[in-house]
Amino acid sequence: MNTQWPDIPFEPWRDTCSALHLYAQLIGKYRLARTPWVNYSWHATFYVSARGLTTSLVPDGSGGVEISFDLLEHLVTGASADGRSAQFSLKPMSVATFHARFVELLQSLGATPEDFGQPNEVPHPIRFTEDHVERPYDAAAVTRYFQALVAVDRVFKRFRTSFLGKVSPVHLFWGSFDLAVTRFSGRTAPLHPGGVPALPDSVTREAYSHEVSSAGFWPGGNGVDSAAFYSYAYPKPDGFETARPSPSAAYFDEKLGEFLLPYEAVRRSSDPEATLMEFLESTYRIAADLGNWDRAVLECSVGVPRQPRRVGIRQG
Repeated sequence: MNTQWPDIPFEPWRDTCSALHLYAQLIGKYRLARTPWVNYSWHATFYVSARGLTTSLVPDGSGGVEISFDLLEHLVTGASADGRSAQFSLKPMSVATFHARFVELLQSLGATPEDFGQPNEVPHPIRFTEDHVERPYDAAAVTRYFQALVAVDRVFKRFRTSFLGKVSPVHLFWGSFDLAVTRFSGRTAPLHPGGVPALPDSVTREAYSHEVSSAGFWPGGNGVDSAAFYSYAYPKPDGFETARPSPSAAYFDEKLGEFLLPYEAVRRSSDPEATLMEFLESTYRIAADLGNWDRAVLECSVGVPRQPRRVGIRQG
């Protein structure tokens, strides 16, 4: 078994994961408030780093501010372009306490604290400043989750290289707490009906303004009780739900309207990277073929380090 793909059973760290999700929402809202809007909300996401998750540089303060989750030393760290830095520990606390410490960190960096309001895309949201329930923090489980993110991020980035059309960065959306990568057909999509809990319809409709095939990774939650990979298409083409994805452990979830592949099926396979890539490629092909995407134009071979693509030659 590949030890780079750690065991991350969801139930033992469910409450810690919920807390980390809310903390990520709070910091994500800081980036959202200070960064000009980019298509599909790409300006608001996190990225996997060598130690956890980072906002990258946010345009605030004296030149810029970066906020990171250090999921090895279990810290929230902040750095400003003028040389200032600050941090506080991730440990058991309430969301309100985390909010207060984050505001203090921003102030020490010369950054701009906002009214961060309340979470999005969660049931029964409570304003951050009013959520005084004590939350646990299982540091070992958080580190295993980070190690899984690193492994998944590597495969998603490799998958991203075999597409010449518009494709998103590999990034973590703090609203639904999923690491995702999205391919675009190049065509506009029908108006999305909206209705995502605690998310303005205008945001959802802008995010799905164009046809997509999107894949991602959840640690658990969002309608699944264990870590899983997903893949969906918008708009969903006819026959999507009856198509047969690969590998054999993948299936279509009627409730979610998406293909799912359990993380455990990947982790326990003889070649986890190849197994995950098989799922990503298989479900993308289903979406692209049923949706009549121009695959001959949009696709290419998987990228190789230090090897430029040969232009004018079909490589896929």
